[in-house]
Amino acid sequence: MLFKDLGLSAALLKAIDKKGYSQPSPIQEKAIPQVLQGKDVLASAQTGTGKTAGFTLPLLHRLGESKAKKRPVRALILTPTRELAAQVYDNVKEYSEFLNIRSAVIFGGVNQNPQVDLLKKGVDVLVATPGRLIDLNNQGFLKLNQVETLVLDEADRMLDMGFLRDIKRILALLPVKRQNLLFSATFSKEIKKLAASFLNNPVLVEATPENTTAEKVDQLMYRVDTKQKQDVLINMITEGNWSQVLVFTRTKHRANRLAEKLNKSKVTAAAIHGNKSQGARTRALAGFKDSSIRVLVATDIAARGLDIPLLPYVINYELPNVPEDYVHRIGRTGRAGASGQAISLVAGDEVSYVKGIEKLLDQRFDFEIIEGYEPDPNAPTEKPKPKQRGRKNHGKRSSSNRNKNNSSRSNRNKNRKGLKRN
Repeated sequence: MLFKDLGLSAALLKAIDKKGYSQPSPIQEKAIPQVLQGKDVLASAQTGTGKTAGFTLPLLHRLGESKAKKRPVRALILTPTRELAAQVYDNVKEYSEFLNIRSAVIFGGVNQNPQVDLLKKGVDVLVATPGRLIDLNNQGFLKLNQVETLVLDEADRMLDMGFLRDIKRILALLPVKRQNLLFSATFSKEIKKLAASFLNNPVLVEATPENTTAEKVDQLMYRVDTKQKQDVLINMITEGNWSQVLVFTRTKHRANRLAEKLNKSKVTAAAIHGNKSQGARTRALAGFKDSSIRVLVATDIAARGLDIPLLPYVINYELPNVPEDYVHRIGRTGRAGASGQAISLVAGDEVSYVKGIEKLLDQRFDFEIIEGYEPDPNAPTEKPKPKQRGRKNHGKRSSSNRNKNNSSRSNRNKNRKGLKRN
């Protein structure tokens, strides 16, 4: 199927063609016709599947069919983070290039005055984070009584971040009669409960990517003591001459300290987390995308929604204590059919986290040891015990240490030159 077969306007097809697309992704093919018909939609789609266009294109089509003189907010798109809000807004701008539709994005961490000025001029499509939206509404700078379509993007992360109360407050500000679109990576009990509270006879849309995460991403687990992790990470990056490496930590403090250590070791790095100003986060992301910054150290919440094409490496410097977050992390690489590598540095007290990940993925991992960085045998740990690899086995994996779902083995061996073992 082609985009032209979905019933989108000529102006939208022109914008799509300008971006170089001709065929919709599975989520786009399934969601766009339903949204065009005005139906409520409950969609399961992860970042990197093309979900943004799945709601943006039909939303813009419907707005383009009718005009509003004073440009009230007619479509409201809520996102959990500032970065995701900015990315969704960029998509709205690109796809509405040949339409007479005005859009804006509002989020916290920056001066509100420029955002207020845009709202005063009139906006058809508003992309927002919940906190700033409520603040500006309380100050009387916007009205939401003419919203025709509401989109909750990455609703599962909104709930994880504690936005449920804000979402309910926002719902109370909207007209009862409207179209509702909810996009989430998973259909958890909490998401289903939220959906039931405001969706009207929704169409359920699920789109499984062409390749699963396990098939696209080469996942490696290394047993490394906590005190050795910094040296191992630096060695991987410098010896392998890696760039565009996304490194995850569990805390903001650890992200800052690790970025500082990397920079002192001549590896350009920046940390991105909730305590960073919006300007600092924007500069860090821009530098990472143009490779002037080789490493981006991020917390889970800050990294959610980051859209970085062809990201080759994801490093779990610290494993998440929630298995689902591991899936979200490694989902940053191996997108659009490309292969990627996800490496986890597992300390003794993190072994239990691996068991949760194995249960979630129905997949077993065997630990490997990097020669020269052997963990303390007296350190507390749990089975499975790692297997030692000798120098003559450098760059290769024994058959017993193969992840049953791993792929792209030749690519993995090529990338392993970053692991210095002597």
